[in-house]
Amino acid sequence: MKTKKLAAWFLSLAMALSLAACGGDSQTSGGETGDSTTADTSGGDAIVLRASHSCAISHPYQLGLEKFAELVDEKTNGAVQIDIFHSAQLGDERANIEDLQMGTLDIAVSSTGPLGNFVSDYLILDLPFLFDSAEQAYEVTNSEIGEQIFSGLEEFGLVFLSEGDNGMRHISTTNRPVHTAADVQGLKIRVPESQLYLDVWQALGATPVALALPELALALSNGTAEAQDNATYHLVANATYDDIKYFSNINYMWMGCTMAANANTWNGLDPAVQEILKEQAKAAAKYSFDTIAADNETATKTLQDAGVEFDFEPDVQSFKDALGGDAYYDQYKDESWYDQELLDAILAEVR
Repeated sequence: MKTKKLAAWFLSLAMALSLAACGGDSQTSGGETGDSTTADTSGGDAIVLRASHSCAISHPYQLGLEKFAELVDEKTNGAVQIDIFHSAQLGDERANIEDLQMGTLDIAVSSTGPLGNFVSDYLILDLPFLFDSAEQAYEVTNSEIGEQIFSGLEEFGLVFLSEGDNGMRHISTTNRPVHTAADVQGLKIRVPESQLYLDVWQALGATPVALALPELALALSNGTAEAQDNATYHLVANATYDDIKYFSNINYMWMGCTMAANANTWNGLDPAVQEILKEQAKAAAKYSFDTIAADNETATKTLQDAGVEFDFEPDVQSFKDALGGDAYYDQYKDESWYDQELLDAILAEVR
């Protein structure tokens, strides 16, 4: 990372920020930006921050980072540049997080799974029916509550910047429509290799099958699995819908993606630059939510054209009732990641 710049640049930047008016997050599509802070950054060499993710160039992770780079470039008048590496050019998500810790990478975007290997507090976001919508998830995870959830990153030399979207999980099946919780009894449903996912579907009376994503399409084809739980756009992006006949929008679990920075890199930046990066990371996160919402609409049309029948208004309450409501969460009270006060704060925001 290049960090050379003139002292006069720092002074002008700080003065500009102290005079600028700051607003809340807004839609970042259509040319709008996430706030009104703009810095006068004339003079000095540009700071170049290396940012990485493991997904394809067409993935929302890439689109979110591109929006972030665009906004940061605009707000710093080109004085801070984001150099983006995609498609696992610098390794998979775990490798990116390790590089971020070592300081050979400045910024990374990762799903919460790999980060959960370092900070188990993330697992609270994997509780079922925590959010009714992705919009709720954005508001909570990019607020002071989100800062609390992700504060454990500091212990590992990382700084939380923002939380983007990776989709709300639903259920799609090869052999039966699902409208109520009773419809999943005995259903062989593929889930990620996570105990929390297994627990949910076992409690609902289904037969969950933990499989890695590359195994899913074959499992649906040969009957090893009769259903999958995934976001709408994931079915199309991962080409796992050839055998799917029914789709039910139950919104049972939200998936996020975290943008984090190396702490040494972060601490070496002027506070005015930190403020810009933090604000624009949140704006880019909002953009990721908007992008995935659009992708879900497109994917729904693709699936309908392929003959998939949608239930847009299933009896979601029947699933919550089958789990016992919020009392379902009590089984995790002895887990190291479980924080009752934090859970209560989340529920107070969304109920």
